[in-house]
Amino acid sequence: MAKFSPDEYRHEGNAVSLLNYHFVFIPKRRKKVLIGSIAERLQEIICDVCNENRWRIIAIEIMSDHVHLLINVKPVDDPATIIRKIKGRASHHLRKEFPELLKLPTLWTPSYFVSTAGNICTETVKRYIEAQRE
Repeated sequence: MAKFSPDEYRHEGNAVSLLNYHFVFIPKRRKKVLIGSIAERLQEIICDVCNENRWRIIAIEIMSDHVHLLINVKPVDDPATIIRKIKGRASHHLRKEFPELLKLPTLWTPSYFVSTAGNICTETVKRYIEAQRE
């Protein structure tokens, strides 16, 4: 992951922005399936999707039954599209690579939490996510 300041303004064409989103999403039935190699692979997939879309990961913690993700995005990227791309890619690859996940009807619940984090509270959210380790 590239290092940058979470309060660093993004210059994209004719826009200057600071859009940091805090996402939380969970597996179906909040099953504790995000462990070991599944969690490692999930982090790789999330990093790949973020890199492809030029989203910057500020903090990520994968717990056994939920994921916290704090990312900096471009002004043209809306939260619904971001989470759809991440959850969609993750579900596709993880269920193909780990057959035990096929026991769940779907990998993720359709719901998620998202909030914005401005430059004042981004560091607070980042510390909170980092403190979530089990």
